Amino acid sequence: MCYITINKKEMNIYVSQLSYSTTSESLQELFEKYGEVTSAKIINDRESGRSRGFGFVDMSNDEEGQKAIDELNGTDFEGKTINVCVARPRQERSNGGRFGNNRGGGYNRRY
Repeated sequence: MCYITINKKEMNIYVSQLSYSTTSESLQELFEKYGEVTSAKIINDRESGRSRGFGFVDMSNDEEGQKAIDELNGTDFEGKTINVCVARPRQERSNGGRFGNNRGGGYNRRY
């Protein structure tokens, strides 16, 4: 007996312009209308713990994910017009952040 495994590529979706009251659960419910959601997460501020107004949704395959993007981008969700697109891979920062390249600081500093 043989089993064939079909790899469905998971799609990572970036959702921005969310209401600060949006929860991971409500975001997941929104996307479940378009297919299987493997995870949904609202990103919170490290210091305050409050929502930063964006999140990520992982859907089990590309076709369902693309349909969700096409149908949800620019629509109203919980009182805000949301932006929905394929998430880009996170890029590494090289000495970036607030103090990158030793060029910050100083008022009206010139080189």
